[in-house]
Amino acid sequence: MNTTIPFEQAITQHGATVLRVCRAVLGPGADAEDAWSETFVAALAAWPDLDPDTNVEAWLVRVARRKAIDVTRARARHAVPTDDVPDRPSNVGRPDGHDLDLWRAVAALPERQRLAVAYHYLGGLPHTETAELIGGRPDAVRRAAADGVRSLRRAFAAADAQEGASR
Repeated sequence: MNTTIPFEQAITQHGATVLRVCRAVLGPGADAEDAWSETFVAALAAWPDLDPDTNVEAWLVRVARRKAIDVTRARARHAVPTDDVPDRPSNVGRPDGHDLDLWRAVAALPERQRLAVAYHYLGGLPHTETAELIGGRPDAVRRAAADGVRSLRRAFAAADAQEGASR
């Protein structure tokens, strides 16, 4: 894919992938949605100068990674305590039920596995590009992704067995 497509079409085609990556890195919440928005604001600013042969999806995943890091750093800098309880959050565009269990399971993975799963399986990046993002060799990233998926399968197999036993 190249950047001769309109920016709006890039959002339509790759917005879900970017949101999956943000949620996998930051968890299913407002921070992931903020990182998604910031990704496309930054992408819009850089769009006119992007090389026409750029893999737009991979580029957007890279931008999303940087925005997720920015959100993580901002979280660490300050907490904002409040006495007021916020209104109930909307469930629009948020995972529910079994999907929420998946996001929690991904969030519980060790960082390297979580990032490898997020960038490779959810973001669609090859292991070589994932290795460039998180550091290390492609074969080590491949192993981390495989270990992460194996852990997720075990967690869900155990949950399914437990659910079956309770019936």
